[in-house]
Amino acid sequence: AATVTIFAFDKDQTLSEHTAPHDAILQVLEGEAKVIIADHEYELLEGESIVMPADVPHAVQAPAKFKMYLTMVR
Repeated sequence: AATVTIFAFDKDQTLSEHTAPHDAILQVLEGEAKVIIADHEYELLEGESIVMPADVPHAVQAPAKFKMYLTMVR
């Protein structure tokens, strides 16, 4: 099973560091995002995606407004 969630961030909004018990796939729908996974920073642009592994600390930052699609795979 999986869950799908769409998030919209304003400029400078963040999703603070946390872990999740399942792998998750983040895809940027509009704008750009900074994703931190285990202290490594990734800058993603519209249409790009990244996998956030289960039980690994991660966070999301919005350098500008953006929308993302999050799929959590159980």
